[in-house]
Amino acid sequence: MSSPVSQPAAARADNGKEMVRAEALAFAYQPGNQVLREASLRARVGELTCILGPNGCGKTTLLKCLMNRLQPRSGTVLIDGKPVGDYPPRALARLQAYVPQIPETTFAFTVTEIVLMGRFAHLGLLGIAEEKDLAIAAEAMRMTRTDPLASRTLDELSGGEAQRVMIARALAQQPAVMLLDEPTSHLDIRNQLMIHSMLRRVAHEWPMCLLCVSHDINLAARFSDQLLIMRQGRTVAAGTPGEVIKKDILQDVYGVQIELVAAGGPVPMVVAV
Repeated sequence: MSSPVSQPAAARADNGKEMVRAEALAFAYQPGNQVLREASLRARVGELTCILGPNGCGKTTLLKCLMNRLQPRSGTVLIDGKPVGDYPPRALARLQAYVPQIPETTFAFTVTEIVLMGRFAHLGLLGIAEEKDLAIAAEAMRMTRTDPLASRTLDELSGGEAQRVMIARALAQQPAVMLLDEPTSHLDIRNQLMIHSMLRRVAHEWPMCLLCVSHDINLAARFSDQLLIMRQGRTVAAGTPGEVIKKDILQDVYGVQIELVAAGGPVPMVVAV
């Protein structure tokens, strides 16, 4: 029998269905400071999609448009076939979960309390967690290996532990779409591998649509089902790692000489020279 967390949310679609689509997005924070220009993306249930590109190319801005935190000047964002702006905030909070680059809270909440915050959009008018909510939070903690940390506070944790707690909170939300902004950028290689492996497993086993901004080309290529590469606010390549990890594409995007080195896997390792 499926666990509470692994059961599909009401809005979750069948494995392989397109869940997120962005078409020709344009956005500027200030007049003349165009951040997105013709940015497009498609992401499906059951897949981990990583968004790559140099600093300032619009990756985080694209995520914020997908969450309706920013409204593009032109273009469309569809979540499960419906314009993202048509969802009431509470409905969108049930459908999407967000994991920031750095944990958002500095208060001395315990890990259990933080993970339970992911249930907020599902609670009744009194906002009281019921037995089902506690079971879902416990399952999310087991899935992220944070259950041994349950009684500790966030300020007592390492960076890798804290990031896994944020992912557990997002899982407890039972979303159809999870968006992560550079979740491993400040972590050591062991935690980077652990989190990327965990994200791939979550995408495949729920199933769920996962979108992850990353700066690590090799980790993204190793664990992702799909890659999207951006440059100066535009989507310049999208497809499987085998289709996207090409010397000419990467040299053009990053402006450095690239070598592709066989590493014993289906996708070569990218080395800047």
